[in-house]
Amino acid sequence: MNFLAHAWLAGDRPARRVGGLAGDFVKGPLPAGLPADLAAGVALHRAIDSFSESHPAFAASRSRVGPSRRRYAGVLVDMFYDHLLALHWDRFCEQPLAEFSADTYRMAEMRLADLPAVFGEVHRRMRSADWLTAYREPEALADALARMARHRIRRANPLADGFEEFAASRAGFEADFLHFMPDALVFARRWQPPGGPGG
Repeated sequence: MNFLAHAWLAGDRPARRVGGLAGDFVKGPLPAGLPADLAAGVALHRAIDSFSESHPAFAASRSRVGPSRRRYAGVLVDMFYDHLLALHWDRFCEQPLAEFSADTYRMAEMRLADLPAVFGEVHRRMRSADWLTAYREPEALADALARMARHRIRRANPLADGFEEFAASRAGFEADFLHFMPDALVFARRWQPPGGPGG
């Protein structure tokens, strides 16, 4: 999952949502210097990633990615699922996407001092361009893949044109997503942090 799906699956607790949003920027064993409530959000982020990797629908989506980009299939499917979640938002969430996104940016803003500095810079750009709402647009997904190709993966990679994979097999990715997401939601709502229900 990418930013939007992790934020949504984390639920309404602000710290859980912020930890979910920032999870990829927190490295090493938890709590990794984080307050316990944020560490729980990051732990949920990691648990969702593990759940995704073992889910048959997510595996089916990975298999739809062509050989030239297969090495990055997981990254691409994460991004495609954010796009599909934004497109199908009203099916999964009563709160409008723009309102959910604004709330999420505000929640994160209040906890930036507790998170790695690199996330603060990403959050600034995310909020300025409203990435979470923009995922609804195919052009925004293509731009996000190009950004990832430049900034988040050091070696040369084929992600910049990764939207071609989605366009070629959209119906299949969409069917996989609609199978996967309800299961992911059940998993996330039942999940408890290591050591008990806090966080």
